[in-house]
Amino acid sequence: MDNSASALQEPERPAVFETGRVATVAAGHAVHDTFTSFLPPLLPIFIEKLGLSIAGAGVLAVFLQAPSLVQPAIGRLADRFNLKTLVLWAPALAAVFMSLLGVAPNYFCIALLLVLAGLNSAGLHAVAPIMAGNVSGARLGQGMSFWMVGGELGRTLGPVILVSIVTPLGLGGLLWLLPAGLIVSLALHVGLRQVPYHPGASASPVPWPVAVRRMAPVLLPLSVFITLRSFLQSAAITFLPTYLTGQGAGLWFAGAALTVLQAAGVASALVSGPVSDRFGRKPVLVVCIVLAPLFMWLFLGARGQWAQAAMAALLGFFLIAPTPVLMAMVQESFPENRAFANGVYMAVTFVIHSTVIVAVGAMGDRWGMPATFSACAGLMLVSLLSILALPRRRR
Repeated sequence: MDNSASALQEPERPAVFETGRVATVAAGHAVHDTFTSFLPPLLPIFIEKLGLSIAGAGVLAVFLQAPSLVQPAIGRLADRFNLKTLVLWAPALAAVFMSLLGVAPNYFCIALLLVLAGLNSAGLHAVAPIMAGNVSGARLGQGMSFWMVGGELGRTLGPVILVSIVTPLGLGGLLWLLPAGLIVSLALHVGLRQVPYHPGASASPVPWPVAVRRMAPVLLPLSVFITLRSFLQSAAITFLPTYLTGQGAGLWFAGAALTVLQAAGVASALVSGPVSDRFGRKPVLVVCIVLAPLFMWLFLGARGQWAQAAMAALLGFFLIAPTPVLMAMVQESFPENRAFANGVYMAVTFVIHSTVIVAVGAMGDRWGMPATFSACAGLMLVSLLSILALPRRRR
């Protein structure tokens, strides 16, 4: 018996891209991420209400994100069993846990709700991309673009919705949003009840130590790329307002520039997946690796707010575009353990991003933000070597 991964056949998928079903999965992702994005604008309220330090409030974000580390285990189970239920109920559970934050009496209760919300999120993000891929036909990249756009829209709308509810009604007003998640989950049950679920290409997925070894030739170069790209992501997204206000810009423009960058990223996520289906994953990644640092350097040298906004948009487009391409690459590289591979990828991404954000902040304290932004752009350019080291795509 041939033990190579290439000997295993990918599960049969529909020959066409099922737009309605892919969009339904993406819509569930959007609603889920709308609720989980409530936390950042809630932190100032919790600081005042509970008398928290900034560090203590920041730890709350860790409670929400840390359960991402269990995604490989969930993915391993999803390769063996039908875990579609985790996807169908994710919006409802997110609504329950995040809405109850409005009436949580103390820090412990808030932390517990966030851990539960994080576990629910881990289940969705380990399983739902596989479902979207199963109804994407041969256009897996386009399916991952739909998936990512759903999440980006949710994270964009969530803070606006929260402020619109909490400002007139107070924290208790969050409970009025709870039924929305339940309704969306019921809609997912109707819309996705006939969606095929293929746990893997083999009825008996290979043991996880073997799977990890097989993933190494792809996962190791991708981990290097994710690490080096995360420096530029952290600078451009987390610290962009800090940089602009430090350069004398007003808070309104700093926030608007970040919105422009993220909006361009949503557009690129919708485009990059289909383009990679047509021209290949590596060429799209190479273009992004070359152009994202270029537009960061042009942004640093831009004079005037219109020029800065234009460069921020182009930076966001090429900086965020690789994400659906990477997700498609991971899934198609390991058809026999697709959910496990996706879970490992997501967990690795979480650990790297969390570490790099701290590192970029320390760099900014030591060297100043302009020099840090420039250095982060250079690191992403170096990541080109890791993409060139990826093995050929297995068919």
